[in-house]
Amino acid sequence: MVVVSGDEASAKSHVTNIGGALAQFAGDLNSLKSRKIYRKGAFMEDFLYRYQPMFNVFGNHTSILNSEELATIFHFPNKQITTPHIYWLNAKSAPAPAQIPTEGLYLGVSSYRGIKREAYVSNEDRMRHIYVIGKTGTGKSELLKDMILQDIKDGKGLCFMDPHGDALQDIMKLIPPERAEDVIYFNPSDTERPMGLNLLEANTEDQKHFAATAVINMMYKLFDPYKTGIVGPRFEHAVRNAMLTAMSDEGSTFVEVMRILTDARFVQELLPKVTDPIIRRYWTDQIAQTSDFHKSEVLDYITSKFGRFVTNKVIRNIIGQSQSSFDFRKIMDEGKILLINLAKGELGEENSNFLGLILVPRILMAAMSRTNISVENRRDFYLYVDEFQNFATPDFAVILSEARKYRLGLCVANQFIGQVEEEVKNAVFGNVGTIVSFRVGVTDANYLQHEFTPTFGEDDLLNVERYHAYIKTIVNNEPVPPFSLDLTKDLSKIKAMESERVAEIIKEMSRLKYGRDVKLVEAEIARRAKL
Repeated sequence: MVVVSGDEASAKSHVTNIGGALAQFAGDLNSLKSRKIYRKGAFMEDFLYRYQPMFNVFGNHTSILNSEELATIFHFPNKQITTPHIYWLNAKSAPAPAQIPTEGLYLGVSSYRGIKREAYVSNEDRMRHIYVIGKTGTGKSELLKDMILQDIKDGKGLCFMDPHGDALQDIMKLIPPERAEDVIYFNPSDTERPMGLNLLEANTEDQKHFAATAVINMMYKLFDPYKTGIVGPRFEHAVRNAMLTAMSDEGSTFVEVMRILTDARFVQELLPKVTDPIIRRYWTDQIAQTSDFHKSEVLDYITSKFGRFVTNKVIRNIIGQSQSSFDFRKIMDEGKILLINLAKGELGEENSNFLGLILVPRILMAAMSRTNISVENRRDFYLYVDEFQNFATPDFAVILSEARKYRLGLCVANQFIGQVEEEVKNAVFGNVGTIVSFRVGVTDANYLQHEFTPTFGEDDLLNVERYHAYIKTIVNNEPVPPFSLDLTKDLSKIKAMESERVAEIIKEMSRLKYGRDVKLVEAEIARRAKL
């Protein structure tokens, strides 16, 4: 036994304690006994230079202990060891494979056995989408901010939906001057100059039906996520016909949909503009022949669901404008930067989710409209969504499976898998090319270990350090072994680069360019709604 300590008394104490610990191996006939080393100088030289053998424990005899007995005394610690002061490795690390790209979207540093390599995802592989998961405070939002700022500095087009608002504020402080005019900052809580977002805007018949389906999916998500029958076929049928009727009159909004559901005379005014005979017959035959009691039973029920958004002045001034303040297709084709602040603390959770559920299908519809231009001319566009489970409808499943052909790359993040509906979860793990896992909970670790096996296991996913992550990705559309990432950075250096002044200028430019005076908006809505 060799003990190294700061002073002789402490060293002797440790030797005594270790000797006492070995007493547990004493039996009735056999025991371990200690003896002093008399040739200390020679022994210490052997020990320091690791000569083998350092000394002969049993003199001229061979060991009387077999390998099993020796392993009982000297072995690596395992999970059952409760001895304190052991430095445990909480989570494994693994090197990035040799084929990882050296350019593209920078993710972090792969550090393994003293060798460091920067890890990237190519632009083409990004079109297979990225999923980021991890507990609060593990580094998720920081990674999203880094990726978004890289795209901004590289001149790429993107949209970021932030349900908290904090990450978005940090990003605006770091936007380079040459891209300031590309920014569209959509802040629904700006009540003085609200931006318009017309749910009913559509250029083709397909887009009209897509918009109606998106609203129905939104209502399921908000009011009947488990498909219990609260929102059913009668609800769908009535909403679809009301929306398609409203869309027959150019410039109609959600406000007109409410009038259609409550004002029979308004429906009669619109019917001459309805060209679809099926929709016309819905009003002239089905509704006209329905008793007032049953009619009100259906329409009043729908009105009670929609009414909360139309009666809320903040939301009404956004969805009640005839013309949207920005064109999603134009944003994509011109590589603009759309930053959407859906802070729940300012809007309320229901309003935040409502707007998010409107925006996602609008972005998808804009991407799908790119079929009228060749693939080579479709500019890459990236959609970032934090806490995406709040806005995840079947539209997300469509984006994950089909958006690549329209050059729309998705990057979504959330805290745990249980927040996501089964259909969307299957779409995520069946389609995403890159999974970045920060520290997760027990249930998620059990699920994710199948994605990262055999390199990493459940314990690794549970215990990975803060600002470290495991990544499973693809290179040239082919999977590569998972590896570990170090995402630590000098936050003080980044803070020093931030400019509150830049953020304020960008906000003001955006609201003046895309927002409208609230008095004009309210006057227009009142005129159309006959208020």
